[in-house]
Amino acid sequence: MTSETAAAARATAASRPSEPLESAETRETSARRARPAWMAWSGLRLSALYLWILFMVLFSLISPSTFLTSTNFRIVFSQGIVTCVLALAFLVPLAAGVYDLSVGAVMSLALAVSVYLQLHSGLSPVLGAVIALVACVLCGFVSGFIVVRLRVNSFIATLGIGQILFAVVLVLSGDQQLTGTFPSFWSKLGNSDVAGIPIVALFLLAIAIVLWYAFEYTRVGRYLFATGGNPDAARLSGVRTDRVVWGSLIASATIAGFAGIIYSMQDGIFSSSIGPGYLFPAVAAVFLGASQLSRRPNVWGTLIAYFALAFGIQGLVLSASSASVWSQPLFQGVSLIIAVALASRPAMRKLRAVQASRENEGS
Repeated sequence: MTSETAAAARATAASRPSEPLESAETRETSARRARPAWMAWSGLRLSALYLWILFMVLFSLISPSTFLTSTNFRIVFSQGIVTCVLALAFLVPLAAGVYDLSVGAVMSLALAVSVYLQLHSGLSPVLGAVIALVACVLCGFVSGFIVVRLRVNSFIATLGIGQILFAVVLVLSGDQQLTGTFPSFWSKLGNSDVAGIPIVALFLLAIAIVLWYAFEYTRVGRYLFATGGNPDAARLSGVRTDRVVWGSLIASATIAGFAGIIYSMQDGIFSSSIGPGYLFPAVAAVFLGASQLSRRPNVWGTLIAYFALAFGIQGLVLSASSASVWSQPLFQGVSLIIAVALASRPAMRKLRAVQASRENEGS
């Protein structure tokens, strides 16, 4: 066994519950295995999917002529691509136990650089996108340096980086809206379909599959979850947790940059309010998705959670025109509260198990 394989095995073991919880975990696992197969799918792990189905049925009955149309479905999926990519960007460092609140600002930077280069240089949009992504990678590197080397809390560090980037894009744009004149092939990438599926949806699917495979089947994914679950134990097991955190922030910034590039394909317009406005719905989707499926930050739970909320918001808008003003913040706020409450339940159960174990040992 190589040293890297041994470190990966130790990292996997580091993310498991400690000994005092073993009996409680074993009893809970045995109880789940004793259930009928259909009950294994009936818990909170699929609550967002149930919510999605509920919205589909409800609004199909309320607004059948407008909700159940190919146009409506295309609008929801096309408009949600950027938010979903941004949610996947936030997901990567969250798996390592850190927050990246600068993803919205990084997306705004990528969009601003792409549009600015299109307006003021003769570069192709592809080369402009590459330059924008390099700038985003540098932002992730700086965020990682502040968090890992300067030991600043990731919440504070990335929030500060986001404000700095907001100032940068304001200087770059002169606090004005920029409208890029992109070639037709670039706009077609953002607004055309392949077999009825938006091309940008295929971009999202590709990013999602890569992240899912990395999380579930690679050493990198095991290191991420080991670092996020118990960084001290992961470090003692041979995982270079500082590198894992630093790399997760660089990956997050890169994916957020892709979100900005996709937005330039769809609209080609930059405004300073675009990036920050996408942050909260992305975060809400990630936290709600973390309570689904594997009950930890995961790719497919995030996407299911986002589109469940998106179809609920769209259904309200179609059934009541006034809902377009208040439905989105209402849904996102409520979903975030519910998601955090659901995500905290396993931790509370483990804490109670530890307390019960200590009381038994004391008696």
